[in-house]
Amino acid sequence: MAIVKRTPAAENSAPVVPSSTPSSKSKSNVVADFQSSLETTINSYFKTLTPRLKLIDLFLAFLVTVALIQFIFVIVVGNFPFNAFLAGFISTVGQFVLTVSLRLQSVNHKEFGISPERALGDYVFASLILHFIIYHFIN
Repeated sequence: MAIVKRTPAAENSAPVVPSSTPSSKSKSNVVADFQSSLETTINSYFKTLTPRLKLIDLFLAFLVTVALIQFIFVIVVGNFPFNAFLAGFISTVGQFVLTVSLRLQSVNHKEFGISPERALGDYVFASLILHFIIYHFIN
Protein backbone atom coordinates (compact mmCIF):
# COMPACT_ATOMS: atom_id res chain seq x y z
CA MET A 1 0.00 0.00 0.00
CA ALA A 2 1.48 3.29 -1.05
CA ILE A 3 1.15 6.35 1.13
CA VAL A 4 0.48 9.56 -0.73
CA LYS A 5 1.47 12.69 1.06
CA ARG A 6 -0.62 15.78 0.28
CA THR A 7 0.75 19.22 0.66
CA PRO A 8 -1.46 22.15 1.68
CA ALA A 9 -0.25 24.17 -1.28
CA ALA A 10 -1.49 21.53 -3.72
CA GLU A 11 -4.94 21.32 -2.09
CA ASN A 12 -5.62 25.04 -2.05
CA SER A 13 -4.19 25.91 -5.41
CA ALA A 14 -6.66 27.78 -7.57
CA PRO A 15 -6.05 29.45 -10.86
CA VAL A 16 -5.13 33.07 -10.44
CA VAL A 17 -7.45 35.38 -12.37
CA PRO A 18 -6.13 38.87 -12.89
CA SER A 19 -8.58 41.50 -11.72
CA SER A 20 -9.70 43.82 -14.41
CA THR A 21 -10.13 47.44 -13.50
CA PRO A 22 -12.47 49.54 -15.57
CA SER A 23 -10.77 52.27 -17.46
CA SER A 24 -11.84 55.89 -17.26
CA LYS A 25 -13.20 55.58 -20.78
CA SER A 26 -15.74 52.93 -19.74
CA LYS A 27 -16.69 54.98 -16.66
CA SER A 28 -17.48 57.96 -18.87
CA ASN A 29 -19.60 55.69 -21.06
CA VAL A 30 -21.56 54.56 -18.02
CA VAL A 31 -22.14 58.16 -16.95
CA ALA A 32 -23.19 59.13 -20.48
CA ASP A 33 -25.57 56.16 -20.67
CA PHE A 34 -27.06 57.08 -17.30
CA GLN A 35 -27.56 60.71 -18.34
CA SER A 36 -29.15 59.61 -21.60
CA SER A 37 -31.56 57.23 -19.89
CA LEU A 38 -32.43 59.83 -17.26
CA GLU A 39 -33.14 62.41 -19.96
CA THR A 40 -35.31 59.92 -21.85
CA THR A 41 -37.25 59.10 -18.69
CA ILE A 42 -37.89 62.75 -17.82
CA ASN A 43 -38.96 63.59 -21.38
CA SER A 44 -41.31 60.61 -21.44
CA TYR A 45 -42.73 61.62 -18.05
CA PHE A 46 -43.61 65.13 -19.19
CA LYS A 47 -45.03 63.97 -22.54
CA THR A 48 -47.28 61.16 -21.31
CA LEU A 49 -48.72 62.38 -17.99
CA THR A 50 -51.96 64.26 -17.67
CA PRO A 51 -52.04 67.57 -15.79
CA ARG A 52 -54.03 65.89 -13.00
CA LEU A 53 -51.26 63.37 -12.35
CA LYS A 54 -48.60 66.07 -12.54
CA LEU A 55 -50.52 67.99 -9.87
CA ILE A 56 -50.68 64.88 -7.68
CA ASP A 57 -46.93 64.35 -8.14
CA LEU A 58 -46.26 67.98 -7.25
CA PHE A 59 -48.32 67.58 -4.07
CA LEU A 60 -46.35 64.42 -3.21
CA ALA A 61 -43.09 66.35 -3.62
CA PHE A 62 -44.51 69.08 -1.36
CA LEU A 63 -45.38 66.51 1.32
CA VAL A 64 -41.86 65.05 1.21
CA THR A 65 -40.40 68.56 1.54
CA VAL A 66 -42.62 69.35 4.53
CA ALA A 67 -41.66 66.07 6.23
CA LEU A 68 -37.95 66.80 5.69
CA ILE A 69 -38.34 70.32 7.09
CA GLN A 70 -40.11 68.94 10.17
CA PHE A 71 -37.44 66.31 10.69
CA ILE A 72 -34.58 68.80 10.31
CA PHE A 73 -36.35 71.18 12.70
CA VAL A 74 -36.56 68.46 15.35
CA ILE A 75 -32.88 67.61 14.93
CA VAL A 76 -31.72 71.25 15.06
CA VAL A 77 -34.12 72.86 17.54
CA GLY A 78 -35.48 69.97 19.58
CA ASN A 79 -38.74 68.19 20.11
CA PHE A 80 -40.17 69.87 23.20
CA PRO A 81 -43.84 69.44 22.32
CA PHE A 82 -43.17 65.91 21.10
CA ASN A 83 -46.83 65.11 20.50
CA ALA A 84 -47.14 68.14 18.19
CA PHE A 85 -44.12 67.03 16.15
CA LEU A 86 -45.37 63.47 16.06
CA ALA A 87 -48.84 64.57 14.96
CA GLY A 88 -47.43 66.77 12.20
CA PHE A 89 -45.04 64.13 10.94
CA ILE A 90 -47.66 61.36 11.04
CA SER A 91 -50.09 63.67 9.27
CA THR A 92 -47.57 64.33 6.50
CA VAL A 93 -46.66 60.66 6.07
CA GLY A 94 -50.30 59.58 6.22
CA GLN A 95 -51.34 62.15 3.64
CA PHE A 96 -48.46 60.98 1.42
CA VAL A 97 -49.68 57.38 1.62
CA LEU A 98 -53.26 58.40 0.85
CA THR A 99 -52.13 60.52 -2.10
CA VAL A 100 -50.03 57.68 -3.53
CA SER A 101 -53.12 55.49 -3.22
CA LEU A 102 -55.15 58.10 -5.11
CA ARG A 103 -52.51 58.27 -7.82
CA LEU A 104 -52.43 54.49 -8.24
CA GLN A 105 -56.22 54.27 -8.40
CA SER A 106 -56.41 57.14 -10.90
CA VAL A 107 -53.86 55.61 -13.24
CA ASN A 108 -55.12 52.01 -13.02
CA HIS A 109 -58.84 52.65 -12.56
CA LYS A 110 -59.78 49.73 -14.87
CA GLU A 111 -57.61 47.33 -12.89
CA PHE A 112 -59.11 48.37 -9.54
CA GLY A 113 -62.67 48.62 -10.86
CA ILE A 114 -63.11 52.06 -9.28
CA SER A 115 -63.96 55.21 -11.19
CA PRO A 116 -61.65 58.22 -10.72
CA GLU A 117 -64.51 60.12 -9.06
CA ARG A 118 -65.01 57.32 -6.53
CA ALA A 119 -61.26 57.23 -5.87
CA LEU A 120 -61.29 60.98 -5.20
CA GLY A 121 -64.26 60.60 -2.85
CA ASP A 122 -62.49 57.83 -0.93
CA TYR A 123 -59.37 60.02 -0.76
CA VAL A 124 -61.26 62.99 0.67
CA PHE A 125 -63.08 60.79 3.21
CA ALA A 126 -59.87 59.05 4.32
CA SER A 127 -58.07 62.42 4.57
CA LEU A 128 -60.84 63.79 6.80
CA ILE A 129 -60.60 60.76 9.08
CA LEU A 130 -56.79 61.04 9.20
CA HIS A 131 -56.85 64.71 10.15
CA PHE A 132 -59.66 64.18 12.68
CA ILE A 133 -57.51 61.56 14.44
CA ILE A 134 -54.42 63.80 14.26
CA TYR A 135 -56.38 66.74 15.68
CA HIS A 136 -57.45 64.64 18.66
CA PHE A 137 -53.93 63.28 19.11
CA ILE A 138 -52.57 66.82 19.58
CA ASN A 139 -55.13 67.53 22.30
